[in-house]
Amino acid sequence: MEIQNVILRGSFNPTVSSVQTRKARLFTKLAVPFLSEIGFPKWVSMKCDCSFHSDTKRNLQRCRNRAQKAECKGISDVEEDKPKAKIRRKNLAVFVSGGGSNFRSIHEATLNGSVHGDIVVLVTNKHDCGGAEYACCKGIPVIVFPTRKDKEDVFSAEDLVIALKSLKVDFILLAGYLKLIPAALIRAYPKAILNIHPSLLPAFGGKGYYGMKVHKAVIASGARYSGPTIHYVDEQYDTGCILAQRVVPVLAKDTAEELAARVLHEEHKLYVEVSAALCEERITWREDGVPLIQSKENPNNYR
Repeated sequence: MEIQNVILRGSFNPTVSSVQTRKARLFTKLAVPFLSEIGFPKWVSMKCDCSFHSDTKRNLQRCRNRAQKAECKGISDVEEDKPKAKIRRKNLAVFVSGGGSNFRSIHEATLNGSVHGDIVVLVTNKHDCGGAEYACCKGIPVIVFPTRKDKEDVFSAEDLVIALKSLKVDFILLAGYLKLIPAALIRAYPKAILNIHPSLLPAFGGKGYYGMKVHKAVIASGARYSGPTIHYVDEQYDTGCILAQRVVPVLAKDTAEELAARVLHEEHKLYVEVSAALCEERITWREDGVPLIQSKENPNNYR
């Protein structure tokens, strides 16, 4: 599979197969079946082999496009004596800056049926990161954001919103994305953007606390427990409403690497569980503004 490196501009219209470009800008279709049928607004897509080593280039060229168009089914009104209406599959956008292990876990869960949704696009600020390579191999379109400031065609936050809306993205999942989310995107997706952080927020969160820096700080503090937190995203780092947490003990002789591995193991499970609840519309909000997850087995129970 070969995905061409393009910059697309224009007005989105799902009923046509091309886009009228402004100022005679370039239009090219992606080699992804369900995307090639529609036109796009301006956005940036990554070429699979743009920055990888030659062996990886050859491997990626042999990758088959496994992306499938989700068959979306709307919620319909039913009578009480009929089966419960089916919830349509949700479209997910995942943001990464590195290897994307949480992204991979969620993607696998969408394929095996654990998560009632589909990852329709990956957004990354590093076009050659492991997450982008994985997405390319799986036929998932990649948007590079933010683009470098020295680029002639800068891809703005407003452009990103247009692109995600064009792909009918329902929810955005940050999975190791190290850039601050622009206000325009937060306004466009209220209560629809989640992030995972490798500590029990509000402890060890905020600007500068990411990756191994978090785990080193936890150990240095003498804290006996750590673990991942999934929270809603606002305009600051790690300050949004907490949705879910998982406790991991900090052992007496832990290194940062050992603690990180245990926390990451729980991250993979927790993010899949939360993604499933999100796609099944099992997130509710208390009157005081605290989000809760409704139990799938017993709708009267919350966590």
